[in-house]
Amino acid sequence: MTFGNRDRRVKPKLLPFFVVFLCVLGSLMIFRGVSSDAADESAESVRDEVPKPIPRDVSEALQRSERISTKSVKDDAARHWPQWRGPLGTGVAPHADPPVEWSEDKNIRWKVPLPGKGHSTPIVWGARIFVTAAIPVGDSSSPPTGRRPGAHDNRTAVSRQQFVVLAIDRGDGRIIWQKVVRQSTPHEGGHYTGSYASASPVTDGERVYAFFGSQGLYCLDWNGNIVWKKDFGDMHTKHGHGEGSSPAVYGDTLVVNWDHEGPSFVVALDKRTGTQLWRRDRDEDSSWSTPIVVEHEGKPQVIISATKRIRSYDLVTGGEIWECGGLSQNVVASPVAADGMVYAGSSYEKRVMLAIRLNGAKGDITGTDKVAWMLNRYTPYVPSPLIYENHLYFLRHYQGILTCLNGKTGRALYARVRLLGIRNVYASPVAAAGRVYITSQSGVTVVLRHGVSPQVLAVNQLDDGFNASAALAGDELFLRGERYLYCLKKG
Repeated sequence: MTFGNRDRRVKPKLLPFFVVFLCVLGSLMIFRGVSSDAADESAESVRDEVPKPIPRDVSEALQRSERISTKSVKDDAARHWPQWRGPLGTGVAPHADPPVEWSEDKNIRWKVPLPGKGHSTPIVWGARIFVTAAIPVGDSSSPPTGRRPGAHDNRTAVSRQQFVVLAIDRGDGRIIWQKVVRQSTPHEGGHYTGSYASASPVTDGERVYAFFGSQGLYCLDWNGNIVWKKDFGDMHTKHGHGEGSSPAVYGDTLVVNWDHEGPSFVVALDKRTGTQLWRRDRDEDSSWSTPIVVEHEGKPQVIISATKRIRSYDLVTGGEIWECGGLSQNVVASPVAADGMVYAGSSYEKRVMLAIRLNGAKGDITGTDKVAWMLNRYTPYVPSPLIYENHLYFLRHYQGILTCLNGKTGRALYARVRLLGIRNVYASPVAAAGRVYITSQSGVTVVLRHGVSPQVLAVNQLDDGFNASAALAGDELFLRGERYLYCLKKG
């Protein structure tokens, strides 16, 4: 309004100068807005304090698809839950704001039954959710390989299974397609609490990569067609307790960890064709750890936790970068990484948590100053740790007893906090919007405020059992139970 009044008073010969003045002023205002946005983005990066292993080709995938609207490549990719531990591989959804409270009659957007059984985490990209499952068909019989050495708490009978991948509409829970990728009888019974679809799928927004261990690795397009598949043979796990390591995707490379009681290896494939890029033998027994890919000093490295060593491999060549001993047997929990640090823990015959500095890590770093700190109590067995703004959260063994440390120093912010209503936990903790979510096998989720003290915000109960980790995207939280898939949303 003021400028309009002034325009009417400007003399004709001064008009060109006044137009120039307005252009300069407008440019300054635009620059100020851009600088403010950039500052906000920079501040967010500092708060997250995590490397962001987001697929390099995600920009091309988004440009080819009208399913997603983007503000920027990094910002948009981080709004999905494309793999087991989320977009950052840490359990954190940096842009999500899921509900705090829910029950069977509160804040459930939809709830749908799922066929078969699976402990794989749902993955979310745009308007679609992907899950895997194993559906029993036919009569049961003894496992083809018999009883494994040291077997205990195992299934004594197995039946033929359909191994399926499902695409689900995010809006209403409707099954868009259900693809049977293989039908066969598992060679091992597995632990009685386990499933034959425990490895979580991963997506780059264009294709879905589903791994069923001994039943094969499958690349599917957005319509459920198999693009390529790989069979690595039969895995023989310790005590015959089953399989569960998920694949990792970074750029055009897909990585699989194949640690078992036979010849172990890690293999990298071209995600577009399934062509093997490299394969490295591993002197390891069974582990269930999922590889993570961390970019350090501009170079991506694959990091895998296991009994004899935590090892890092060059993503491009497969060459070993560093190794570190110290974990227990039966490593299940996957490592997490943030701000140049890697955190790996285990709990079996001994309890160990190691914090490793990536800067300068080369060769065997066991017992060197590259190990920033080590903890010998309260460490996780099944659930993986969560790293959120330099706060390292983890549960003791698989119980509802929570510890939170300063990631850089190892100093305890709080320790051995027993969570109300939580007993046994297989699902890994997740976090978003300044909150931490921990879901038990009995359907109880405790929501805590992220910070230096364990402030409980809510204790929520659902009528299902849960072993799969939660997925967070937008204002929704997805929980995959033994019977149902839940979409939780406020309002």
